[in-house]
Amino acid sequence: QVQLVESGGGLVQAGGSLILSCVASGSTLTRNVMGWYRQAPGKQRELVASITSGSVTNYAESVKGRFTISRDNAKNTVYLQMNSLKPEDAAVYYCNVHRDLFPSYDYWGQGTQVTVSS
Repeated sequence: QVQLVESGGGLVQAGGSLILSCVASGSTLTRNVMGWYRQAPGKQRELVASITSGSVTNYAESVKGRFTISRDNAKNTVYLQMNSLKPEDAAVYYCNVHRDLFPSYDYWGQGTQVTVSS
């Protein structure tokens, strides 16, 4: 079992920055993908950014150039540096870790609220 604990959400003015952190504890394996998703009210959950164990990254078009995902494998931690925040970035941000290779798994954090005031 894996537990994911997010931190770093909060209220920020448009144009400001926040950094989210997510620590994975429990039985974690290498060769997985850690990522951040977000869900705004009335909208579907969407991928924001992901990063593999080998640090290959993937970003949603809407955050490219503004957000940076990184991970510390030794600490089982993934970060999301969010710069130039916009009101449309406001959402609950969820941390995810999944592994497609056997033994596969897919775990979610409880979510952290990001609010951006205009």
